[in-house]
Amino acid sequence: MPDVKQGAKLFELAKDAMNKAYVPYSHFPVGAAILTASGKRYSGCNVENAAYPEGTCAEAGAIAAMVLDGETQIQDIYVIGKGDGLVTPCGGCRQKIREFSSVDTKVHICGAEGVRKSLTLNELLPFSFGPENLEQAS
Repeated sequence: MPDVKQGAKLFELAKDAMNKAYVPYSHFPVGAAILTASGKRYSGCNVENAAYPEGTCAEAGAIAAMVLDGETQIQDIYVIGKGDGLVTPCGGCRQKIREFSSVDTKVHICGAEGVRKSLTLNELLPFSFGPENLEQAS
């Protein structure tokens, strides 16, 4: 887990992204912030469109920004949404996070008050399929 100061920065980055989400249909904003293994930070928000549910998730936006900058290893990811329940990544985003993660990658599920739960990716997506599965098949 990142140090307290770094964690606070990532939480605020995810919260700021959530507040910029474009959600005219679901009215359910989500933000995400990534810390890479090299220490860089990226964020994303969910973006909907009139061909609902064709939109992009916050985690996908943050991952796209990370990859565009040449980074490929997620150390920690913070996900925040509104409401009382845990706003965990959807199934598709769990797989997207998996593509750029290690067994040590932490997924921090946040609410307005801060981190509600932290899990390893393996806890969130056990028995996952990843790039190494394709390498073994060759």
